Amino acid sequence: HQLAALARALLAAGLSPEQWHADTWPRWALIAHGMALAGHDGKQKLGKQLAHAGVSESRVTKLLTSRGAAFTQLLPRVLRLMASKGVAPNWRELGELVLIESSNQRQHQVQAEEIRLHIAGPYFSTLARAESKS
Repeated sequence: HQLAALARALLAAGLSPEQWHADTWPRWALIAHGMALAGHDGKQKLGKQLAHAGVSESRVTKLLTSRGAAFTQLLPRVLRLMASKGVAPNWRELGELVLIESSNQRQHQVQAEEIRLHIAGPYFSTLARAESKS
């Protein structure tokens, strides 16, 4: 039932799941689950959103350094924390990372690292600004 519901939702969103490899399905399921948990806000950078939600530096570091199953387990926890603080993540950034984060393709690995750095920069900048104000 879950697979059918996911397939219908993805088709309604204009995606073409019939062309996907088997490892793509769980990635989209994680994105759908995450959006259901925390919503979406594409107006701010994800790193800034993580800082505004009060996600600790250690948790963000773990999220950005984890791969594969560890990333898949940690992400929903971070999303629940964000949701509890009323902060929705930017799924344009996060979704792209979910889709390529543990790929074996060299190009995807490079892109995933770039996304991680684009998340880390605003996160640590926001923390530094907050510390300098206090």
